[in-house]
Amino acid sequence: MFRRRRRDDEPEKSLEPTDEETVADEETTTEEEHEPAPVAHGGPWDSEAESVPEMERVDFGAIQVPIGEGIEIQVNVEAVEQDEEGNPLGGRIVAITIVHGESGLQVQPFAAPKKNGIWDEIRRETADEIKQAEGETQEAEGPFGTELHGMVPVAIPEEMLDQVPPEIAEQGFGWQPVRFIGVDGPRWFLRGVLSGAALEDSEQAGVMEDVFQHIVVVRGDAPMPPRELLELTLPAEAQEAMQAEQAGENEDDRPPLNPFERGPEITEVR
Repeated sequence: MFRRRRRDDEPEKSLEPTDEETVADEETTTEEEHEPAPVAHGGPWDSEAESVPEMERVDFGAIQVPIGEGIEIQVNVEAVEQDEEGNPLGGRIVAITIVHGESGLQVQPFAAPKKNGIWDEIRRETADEIKQAEGETQEAEGPFGTELHGMVPVAIPEEMLDQVPPEIAEQGFGWQPVRFIGVDGPRWFLRGVLSGAALEDSEQAGVMEDVFQHIVVVRGDAPMPPRELLELTLPAEAQEAMQAEQAGENEDDRPPLNPFERGPEITEVR
């Protein structure tokens, strides 16, 4: 979903994920430390909580993502190299994107201090970055508390240039509405970025909010700097399928192992 704004110059600064801190969570103390406020709606969930609702979820290590009819899960990979067709070869998983119809929800789990949450600070920094890129933002209240709604500049892929108005294709970028949601948990922070039809369709928004609410975060006991991305991994079935394919063990008439509703889609993130 691209929209055009009255801008003549291409933004010089691209939006990056939240910066990593270098101070371990045990060392981030202030006089106004406080426990993160409990989430009123009962989710997203901490893996050690006693009342986590049981449902089918895909295990990505630091997060467990619920699945259901019409849900597609994409693995966003920060590639270290590419094949001849430009597909990522290796690298680390930096986000999980849930797709339903024309809506997308990208989620990322981060480490956070023991006492105070980081969503308020990250929300302000995100707003500043968008404004520096000549975008627009405003805060709003939603089912997960305070949200950030924005209009951000995005580069248009070459294969989509013939699908957008000529004036947008000429400038090479468009303005896309997004909705940032965040929840502070015990020593973790979960950020979601909603895009597509869910920003205008309440039914689509409800589906994506329900998925976000039922994500389980597995923080682990290892000390980590605040804002460091928690480790995301492929489900065991997907790893086995990839290993079998690499070893040439897959038979032509046997479908590959696949834990997803409609199959994982590897997307490069730069």
